[in-house]
Amino acid sequence: MAAQTNPTRRIGDVEVSAIGLGGMPMSIEGRPDEARSIATIHAALDLGITLIDTADAYHLTATDIGHNESLIAKALASYGGDTSKVLVATKGGHQRPGDGSWIVDGSPAHLMQAADDSLKRLGAEAIGLYQFHRPDPKTPYADSIGAIRDLLDAGKIRMAGISNANPAQIKQANEILGGRLVSVQNQFSPAFRSSEPELELCDELGIAFLPWAPLGGISNAGSLGSKHPAFHRLAAELGVSPQRVTLAWLLAKSPRVVPIPGSSRPETIRDSYAALDLELTADQVAALDAA
Repeated sequence: MAAQTNPTRRIGDVEVSAIGLGGMPMSIEGRPDEARSIATIHAALDLGITLIDTADAYHLTATDIGHNESLIAKALASYGGDTSKVLVATKGGHQRPGDGSWIVDGSPAHLMQAADDSLKRLGAEAIGLYQFHRPDPKTPYADSIGAIRDLLDAGKIRMAGISNANPAQIKQANEILGGRLVSVQNQFSPAFRSSEPELELCDELGIAFLPWAPLGGISNAGSLGSKHPAFHRLAAELGVSPQRVTLAWLLAKSPRVVPIPGSSRPETIRDSYAALDLELTADQVAALDAA
């Protein structure tokens, strides 16, 4: 279990930690108190994590839109160390009306306003990475990406990405952005592997691939080992958690992969980050791929 020689990855021209922190569990159903959330973010920063993922839709009610963005901004402001290298990636185009449901709005007008609102909540001169959250069937994809391009050209965002996209949409977005697409954030985990074509395309194009819910999501992460025996067996053999094996497996799939496990406790983000010290053999990766 030798430590990986390069525990960082690149998103565009920015070097980030090879494992990021997903902020979603701190702001939706079952959210912890603010003190524990801030302690979790601070623990991630202490480890050297420099990528924090969020979205304006990570909130509970219609009165606390952008809760997670505001929480991250507060945690960064109260951290005693250097945060100048931290990349906050947020998203727009997916909404929660406050009744537990999710709706999409990829209209250019909404995206432009959403980006402005996110910028204010984050308290930054420009959003480090802004990603179109989810395609909107009511809006042509080219129009939505055109708005992201306009935000990039205006300097309101420094880098542009997309989420929940298929290969055709990745190619289209990269073309509309003039080759400036830097990230694709799709679901990928032991239980959800259908984004292999998107990962392969990101490899080909040199675009970062950010797996969301890499441990199976909030309600499934704790039972990952029992649901996926191959990961449980290898974890037992190596003396580590199945979650750590899962993240090491994802990292081994491509140098473009930057997993963003969600966390709401300091101890879970510490365990996730320890995956950087777990280098799987080619045979172990192949066995997990085939499981």
